[in-house]
Amino acid sequence: MAGQPEGMPVWVDAMFTDLGGAKGFYGEVLGWTFDEEVAEYGDRTRAYAGGRAVAAVVPPLPSRDEEAPWSTWCLYFASSDVEATARRVRENGGRVVTGPAVVGEPGPALLARDPDGVAFGVWQPEDHRGFEARSVPGAYRWAEVVTRDVAKADAFFPAVFPFAVRRPADGRADLAVFRLGDEPVLGRRRMGEGFPPDMPPFMSVYFAVDGVDAAVGRATTHGAKVVSGPADGPSGRSATLLDPWDAAFSLIDAARTEDEPPGTAAGP
Repeated sequence: MAGQPEGMPVWVDAMFTDLGGAKGFYGEVLGWTFDEEVAEYGDRTRAYAGGRAVAAVVPPLPSRDEEAPWSTWCLYFASSDVEATARRVRENGGRVVTGPAVVGEPGPALLARDPDGVAFGVWQPEDHRGFEARSVPGAYRWAEVVTRDVAKADAFFPAVFPFAVRRPADGRADLAVFRLGDEPVLGRRRMGEGFPPDMPPFMSVYFAVDGVDAAVGRATTHGAKVVSGPADGPSGRSATLLDPWDAAFSLIDAARTEDEPPGTAAGP
C-alpha cells in the first residue's frame, strides 16, 4: 500500500455486531474465506478471495457517532497525512467520527462522514498492503457515493482529496466521476425514486462476481434485500442490496466490465 497516491481507494471493511453471521453471509455470496480474528487490531478479520486479502469485517468501535448504524461498508482512501485530511474534512462541512488514531499494524486512520452523512475512511499507509486483489470475483471493483445532495458531494470530496470532477457530456447532474489525473477512482450517483425514502445516503461498494443474478439469488436466500437491479448498464450488469444487517453493497459481473468500471462513461 506504500506509495499509493493521495485519495486512491485502498481498502474496504464493515462493522458488524454479529461477526460470525457476517462471515457466513459473505462467504456464501462472495466465496470469501477468513483468517483468525486479531484482538490486537480490534478483532479485525480479513476476508480473502482466491487466497488474497480483499476486505475485512470488524466489530463496532467506540465513536462519537452514536446515532448511526454501524453495519455500513466503508471505503478507505490513502492519505500521506491523516491529521491534515481530518482538518480538511471538518473545514468542508464533514464530520470526523473516529480518530485520527493508530490502528495497530495498518497505520493511522480515521472514519468520517461527508456533509450528507456518507461514511468513508482515511488510511495513512504503513505496513498494511491494502487490497491484494481488485476486480477479480469476490474482490473490490468500484465504489459510488449515493446521495440526494449531489452538489454537496461534488464540492466536498474534491476539497478533501485531489479529485477532479467529471460529469456526463449531456449536462446531467445525476452522475459524476472523481478522478486522480486521468484515472477514475470514485463515482457519484443521485439517489432516485427507486431507493426507499428513509434510506440514508451511503457509499456503494461494488464487489465483482461471475454472474450477478446467481449472486443475488445466493444473497436473498441468506437474508439480503434487493434495493435495485439486477440491471444491465453501460459498464455491465449490477445490483444493489442490503445485507441482513442493513449494510448496503453492490454486485457487478466482472466478466462484463473489462473495459471500464461503473460510472466512467460520465463526461466526454
